[in-house]
Amino acid sequence: MKLMNYQVVFAKHPGVNGSPAEDNFRYESCEYPADPAAGHVLVQNLYLSVDPAQRCQMNEASGADYLLPWRLDEPVPGLGGVGKVLSSNHADFRSGDVVMSGFFEWPWRLYFSIDASKIMKVDERLVGKRLSLPISCLGLVGLTALFGITERSKLRELKTDGSTKRTLVVSGAAGACGHLAGQIGRLEGADLVVGICGSAAKCRFLTAEAGFDAAVNYRTEDVAARLAELCPHGVHSYFDNVGGAVSDAVIGQMVPGSAIVLCGQISTYNTDAPYPPPLKPEVQQIVTERGISRERYLVLEYQDKFADGVTRLAHWLNAGALKVFETVEDGLENAGKAFCSMMSGGNVGKQLVKVSDA
Repeated sequence: MKLMNYQVVFAKHPGVNGSPAEDNFRYESCEYPADPAAGHVLVQNLYLSVDPAQRCQMNEASGADYLLPWRLDEPVPGLGGVGKVLSSNHADFRSGDVVMSGFFEWPWRLYFSIDASKIMKVDERLVGKRLSLPISCLGLVGLTALFGITERSKLRELKTDGSTKRTLVVSGAAGACGHLAGQIGRLEGADLVVGICGSAAKCRFLTAEAGFDAAVNYRTEDVAARLAELCPHGVHSYFDNVGGAVSDAVIGQMVPGSAIVLCGQISTYNTDAPYPPPLKPEVQQIVTERGISRERYLVLEYQDKFADGVTRLAHWLNAGALKVFETVEDGLENAGKAFCSMMSGGNVGKQLVKVSDA
């Protein structure tokens, strides 16, 4: 009996400055893959990663040298996922192995054949029955949070006197990377962790479940005024996921010699601004005069530390020192819906799509 297969294709551009909509995607049937060629494996998709950076790929030029634009009427290539090997034509993989994407290739298809060099085995001893963990914590998302804090935040470098609370502020704090960065910052020496997000429910999540000391709702509160109240010793490290007016307000509270971890700029992803976007002159003056570091951060710079990083994250997770939260949309047909929801702030923690059961 011939098995059915399905995929999500990129149906139309949203416009360089437009917000993505569900009709930018099309769900359709497609051919079931042939037996894998030499060096390839046949994979059943279990989970898709849905990421803000993919918005850049919806333009004819992505603006990022490591991300290619999506092609119209072709399957969305995806950035990450978890699947199960159905058959293999490579010595390192066999039927039943759970695998994850290596780097930025995971088709939005139910079944697909992929070059074995582009996937990695999942250590099921680390994830147990929670097979989504490789893309919500024990993969690039978790590593981005980890190395942003340990390599770029200066949390352990910046000298303070004994009476000063070493303060970390995270924007986009209820998102995939943000909620992990705040927790890791605490583990790495932050005395005070403040998150910025876009709803009262997310503020409650950050303080009640993710262990943040305080949270600011940028939609209803004066960010600069609230940070001045919450961070009496100023801001020593800023994990920046959003850019724009929120980041301008944070930078105004930063102390001399502090650091910005320039992780993402989601406030500009629906515009044609360059990445990273330039600061307003008055904000750039603050950065310059106070000697605040603000350099583009890409986790791929630390590939030689990935294995140790995953081990460290798994240790914290298994010890209960780190909690990971996910928003899961069921069904490949709803991948476009999940993407649009995430881009409008509909997720708490990592946005995933559950494609099928193992």
